Order: sequence, then C-alpha cells, then structure tokens
Amino acid sequence: MPAPLPADAEPSRSHSAASMRAFIARALTAVGLCEPDAENVAELMVEADVTGADAHGIFRLPQYVSRIKAGGINVQPDIQVTRTAAATALVDGDNGMGHLVMRRAAHTAIELARESGIGWVGTRFSNHAGPAAIYASMPVEHGMIGVYSAVASANHMAIWGGTDLLLGTNPLAIGVPGGPSGPIILDMATTVVSYGTIKKHALLGKPLPEGWMVSRTTGEPITDPAQSSEGILLPIGGYKGSGLALMLSFLAGTLNGASIGKDVVDFNADNRTVTNTGQCILAIDISRFIPLETFENEVSRHVADLKSGDTLPGFGTIRLPGEQRAERRSKRQAEGVTIPTALLTKLDLLADELGISSLGAI
Repeated sequence: MPAPLPADAEPSRSHSAASMRAFIARALTAVGLCEPDAENVAELMVEADVTGADAHGIFRLPQYVSRIKAGGINVQPDIQVTRTAAATALVDGDNGMGHLVMRRAAHTAIELARESGIGWVGTRFSNHAGPAAIYASMPVEHGMIGVYSAVASANHMAIWGGTDLLLGTNPLAIGVPGGPSGPIILDMATTVVSYGTIKKHALLGKPLPEGWMVSRTTGEPITDPAQSSEGILLPIGGYKGSGLALMLSFLAGTLNGASIGKDVVDFNADNRTVTNTGQCILAIDISRFIPLETFENEVSRHVADLKSGDTLPGFGTIRLPGEQRAERRSKRQAEGVTIPTALLTKLDLLADELGISSLGAI
C-alpha cells in the first residue's frame, strides 16, 4: 500500500488540490502535452496526493518532465484500443503518459463489463501511471469490482533467494463497492514498500527502517537511502511475494507484449528509452451475479463485524483496506496537501526551468 510522507518531514504550507492541478497542467503543457491531456494527467496525479499516495503524485512531476524533454515519452500519442473479443481488449499507448493510457484502459474495461458482464483490458507501450488504487477505483464508481496490476517501471526485487534484479514492485489493487460503509480498496506493492517511498526518504534525508532493503552482496539490511542502488527491495511474505510479483508480470506484461524481466527499462536511470510498460485491468459487473444493493449491504454487514471485534494489545482500532485513503482524501480536499520543503524547492526550480508560475503563485 503506498506510504504517506513521514510524519516528521519538514513541511511547507499546504496547497489546495486545485492549485496543484493547475501547476501540473501548466508544466505538462509547457513540455508539449495538449491542454486536455495535461489536465487529465494532472487530475490523476493530484488524486494520488489527496488520497495519501505521496510518492506517486506531484512528487513525480520533475521526473516526468525530464523524460518528456529527453524524448522518452510521446507527448502526442495515438492511443489505440483493439477489441479482441466480447470481453477483452488491448490498448497500445504509443508511449504516451501512463495516466492517459490507463484512463483509456479503465474506461474500456468498464464498457466491456457493461456489455458482457466482465471486461479484461491489457496495455502495452504505456508508462508509469501512478498508484494502482486510482484505477481499481474506477470500476467501483460504476457498481463494479475493479482489479488492477502493472509491471513496475524499474526492477528493484530479485526472485526469492536470488540477487539479480529481475522483478519489480509490481502492484496489485482490488476495489469493491461497499454501500454505506464506503468502498474497500486494497492497494499494495509486492515488496514491503514501493521504490517511490525509498526515493521520498532519500529526498527528505530519512533513514530506512530495517526490513525494507538488503544488500545484494552481503544480505545485510540497508538503512541509508543513498545506498539503495546497492540493494534489493524485500518482497512481502518472503517467497510468496516474489512469486506473486512474477505471476503479475506475466499477466500485465507478457500477455500484452510488454516488457518484463531483463527487458524492463529503469525509468529512474534512463530518460530516453521507450519503456513499453504493461498494465492490466479487470472490471466485473456485480449485477450479473447478485443485485448490487444486496452485495453492498453484505459488504457493509461484514465490515461492521470486522471493525467491532476486540483488538490485540497495541492496536487502537481496526482499519480495513482503503479506509485511511478515504479519510485522507476528505481531509486533504478540505485543508490542502502539505508539501515538504525539499520537494517544493524542486518544484520551484522546475517552474523556473519551464518559465511558468511557481506552485505558490497559483
């Protein structure tokens, strides 16, 4: 699950979601995206920030701009959707911004599910698209179950027991409607934390907790984020996590003609090469199995049971997947998003570089 910024990170003042969207759209328009595409990407990036996936929102803007300026991302893609059967489709992103490619894929999956009860859509020649929960949530808004995965945009994990970096943090997100109790949204990396969280710690000069990374040569814990290039991100659940990452690679990558393993381009180190990132999304129309209201009422009933149980020592409350995400969204929409000083400095430099107004000036 994407981690928020450390609570003790040095903050700047809060910025409204609207001002952040405007700033991102200005920056992306300045490097060649058309205004509607820039606004769509900005909307999805800021959705990451307001829901607490801080490592996948405006934090990524300087990196995206660098890749665009280096020619690594196509700012005017011709995104093509090929329906391959009644319930399946393949989206060729033409190396466009991953947010645009996945937005199209999610909408296609929803359309297929409306027609056939289920829609499975794969992508190829996409790019990094932000947090998985955003896309798993899209079918939920239409009374459907959403399932999303992707091949991560860099390899930071090895197969269990190995040292070669041939697997990514390959995320898995599942969303279900919950009626009065709200949707249940699981969003998790197959590593203990995402690499974006490592980058956030590096930016803020925060040490890594033991159990996140180990040295590729000694197997000893790495706690200095500056040494992350020498390490391996650890999978969740030992061999189970690495096995899950591998199988998701086949579903989101190989099945779509996208890159996995040695073919993955590390977009952190290479701004020019086409990544051919692959993703997949599944939409399931609940009403084809059970009335939506019945499903939501049952989810609400079980949520009440789960949350009303006794807690172990040290646990103040029981939280379910997506609960904190919803709380953060409500709070940050109302109060704004607090951006650390180190990140705001990078964004100010980016504004100067592009000749646009700074975030604080919008």
